Amino acid sequence: MESVIEVRDLTKRFGGHVAVDGLDLVVARGQCLGLLGPNGAGKSTTVRILSTLLRPTAGTVRVLGLDPVEGGSALRHRIGVVPQELALYEHLTGAENLAFFGRLYGLRGAELEAAVERGLTLSGLKERAGDRVKAYSGGMKRRLNIALALVHRPELVFLDEPTVGIDPQSRNRIFDVVDTLRGEGTSILYTSHQLGEIERLCDRIVILDHGRKVAEGSLAELQRLDAVAKAGTASLRFATVSEARAAVEALAASGLAADVHEEMPGLEEVFLALTGRELRDGGVA
Repeated sequence: MESVIEVRDLTKRFGGHVAVDGLDLVVARGQCLGLLGPNGAGKSTTVRILSTLLRPTAGTVRVLGLDPVEGGSALRHRIGVVPQELALYEHLTGAENLAFFGRLYGLRGAELEAAVERGLTLSGLKERAGDRVKAYSGGMKRRLNIALALVHRPELVFLDEPTVGIDPQSRNRIFDVVDTLRGEGTSILYTSHQLGEIERLCDRIVILDHGRKVAEGSLAELQRLDAVAKAGTASLRFATVSEARAAVEALAASGLAADVHEEMPGLEEVFLALTGRELRDGGVA
């Protein structure tokens, strides 16, 4: 399968702090890959490197076949970046923001008009297109922020915590936008602390911790099977079904009735098992 992102042994240091530590990452064309991790795990640093905003300290990076450092100018015309921080001109209207960013990408005339119309439709802002952005709510600004990144129809979109601090209606509109992009074959790298968003939107999931990849796979692959052997009121938990069944056989040989059932943990349970429960209030994102 063709890849839109290929990363080998990526490292990024800020002074003595290692934000990304030997990361390998592949994103297939048309895939929505979710990047999970506690605060300071290296998610945003990775996104900034892939989207040409930071130079890596070491490693090999290819995005759409280009080196983000050497081919940054060409690459920026083919990707869309939705940063955590809003990047809007609040003294302009929503439509003017879209037109301005469209012109930056070389859109003109009817093509630009169509791009502005599409952005207003995707973001649900057609009725507020002529209002200055400073009058928008937080959710409206977030939705416009995403529309700006999509105005030139990029092949690959980076969504870095796109639903931070917004209302449920705006969050669901953003989900609809992601579904639309996936339906069009757009490749997506999606970072979030909201595990439910990753479960709903992403084909594959990569979990980072302390700058390293600690797990990767589909949701089903990450949900490690647990098996429980029960005898009366007692329960024994095993890592695999085969181990649990062996225990059941041993109990039966001793005259004790027992059975086995399998439990699929949720993504939150898997995430906490891999990254721990301690608070992460500092560090580089």
